Amino acid sequence: MLLLGFFLGLAVGIGFWIWQQVQLNRYLGRLLRPLTLPSDKIGLLLIPGLRQEIAMVKQQRQDLQQSLQTYQDLLDFAPVGYLQVDEENQLLWCNRQAQEILYLQRWQPDQVRLLLELVRSYELDHLIEQTRDRQKPQRREWVFHPSCDDAAEMGTIKSLALRASSLPLPNGQVGVFLENRQPLLDINQIRDRSFSDLAHELRTPLTSIRLVVETLQNRLEPPLNRWVNRLMQEVDRLINLVQSWLELTQMEANPNMQLQAKAVELRSLITSVWETLEPLAQRQHLSFSYSGPENLWIKADKARIYQVFLNLLDNSIKYSPPCTSIHVEAKILSTKDNEPVSSILEINLIDSGVGFSEADLPHVFERFYRGDKARTHSPQDSNSIGAIVGNGLGLAIVEQILIAHGGSIKAMNHPETGGAWMQLQFPEVMANSLSQDYS
Repeated sequence: MLLLGFFLGLAVGIGFWIWQQVQLNRYLGRLLRPLTLPSDKIGLLLIPGLRQEIAMVKQQRQDLQQSLQTYQDLLDFAPVGYLQVDEENQLLWCNRQAQEILYLQRWQPDQVRLLLELVRSYELDHLIEQTRDRQKPQRREWVFHPSCDDAAEMGTIKSLALRASSLPLPNGQVGVFLENRQPLLDINQIRDRSFSDLAHELRTPLTSIRLVVETLQNRLEPPLNRWVNRLMQEVDRLINLVQSWLELTQMEANPNMQLQAKAVELRSLITSVWETLEPLAQRQHLSFSYSGPENLWIKADKARIYQVFLNLLDNSIKYSPPCTSIHVEAKILSTKDNEPVSSILEINLIDSGVGFSEADLPHVFERFYRGDKARTHSPQDSNSIGAIVGNGLGLAIVEQILIAHGGSIKAMNHPETGGAWMQLQFPEVMANSLSQDYS
């Protein structure tokens, strides 16, 4: 019985395996049957699928062309210019605004020509090459002088102040956005001219008002005279504002202003400025320290440089909390071998006040810029001695004075004190300063 059961189970297993093989062969036969058909019948079976795929590709192409046309229409009516060049700097496409800005009357949309042939701007050409080489967006500003084949039209074509922003594109192409800044500059010039004319007209009546206030000061007794004293402060503030505006306008109109340049010992000049402002510092119990060469000579206009440090130290006093210090550090830039690189003098003026906000730092030297209220209002504004305060022009004047001397100024926040950090650089240090031992 045991052997009979074994052979019976073996027969059932073999039969089941044979049945599976038959079913598998039938399935493979049905699957491979199209491949055994004639080629013309295979084509009849595949044509509907191919037609469907071709239709989908055509639809995708139409969608892409429509999207491209939409983007071109948007760029064509954009308020900024846009142009695109290939890897050989041939102009591929530009919108209407770019054609007007660059005077591209000779270019037709179906033409492919070198950009430099159409636009004689080496600044633009250099910007494109720089963008392609660095593979990073670039920005540049310059004055564009258009060329014209018709001599009769030369008188009507004006130079433009342009700002260009470029970005690298695939296959060596470069796209450039152009902004015509000339209308904005023209508006600013008209505004400045109007303000200057107004300032000239205000000087005479303000002087007359001040004379009347001085007369009243001598004739009124307390407590009435305190109102006249307050009126005198406001009149002086207006006179300062008018004078500062006129001075700044003259400096900007003539960056190379006439300077009474002579040898100036900077250490003693800074000390003199501090002595002038010391009564204000004593009210806040502020201290002053200096580090650097004792005999530090530069060639400069003494009155103008005095004005620079008077303004900067006055600001530091106003915005420093009580019982803190103001530090001035002077040094001549040198190499690792402690040899002077050049006659460049660096002055660092550091206080312990509230400093500048990050949003204000790029704008602190702009005229009338009033940033963080913590640094633009002070209870001591009315007590400054001879400094230009409270009108938003002081730092703008400081910057223009240093530019006239070939120097520069930079505003930062000091990492240790948290206060304002003004870094000045003068390009000319006289020989008797370089001969000192600064170690």
